[in-house]
Amino acid sequence: MEVILLENVPSLGKAGDIVQVAVGYGRNFLIPQKLAMEATPQNIRIWEQQREVFRHKKSKELERVREEAQRIESISFTIRRTAGESEKLFGSVTSLDLQKALQEQGIVVDRKKILLPHPLKKLGSYSIPIKLHPEVTAQMNIQIVSDNAEGSANKA
Repeated sequence: MEVILLENVPSLGKAGDIVQVAVGYGRNFLIPQKLAMEATPQNIRIWEQQREVFRHKKSKELERVREEAQRIESISFTIRRTAGESEKLFGSVTSLDLQKALQEQGIVVDRKKILLPHPLKKLGSYSIPIKLHPEVTAQMNIQIVSDNAEGSANKA
């Protein structure tokens, strides 16, 4: 079965590609999820007419995502946690904590897009990748500081 991809599908193709897939995969997954439409001659004609509008829409979205990535990278986030003597945190910093830090700055990101391989358990500086778009990954710079350092930070 030939389908026209409406969205980027990993290991299959990019939006706008005409690809060959198994009938069951096309009818039971791609088409109901609105990831593709059947590549009939009529649909191909319609797709050709709408392609320019689609490209313009995608380029606008990509531009918006790149601006958001620049905004994330321009902000240095500070997270305060209670820590022991060896700079080990009591608890950890997870992708949910990073999502909340972004929301405080007015940036809405799905926490699944925050590529944190494991919870952070030590004080220090970290650069965490956030996959905002298949073509755009932002680096979130965070500083995890101890609650005990709060008094000395206010004096400086």
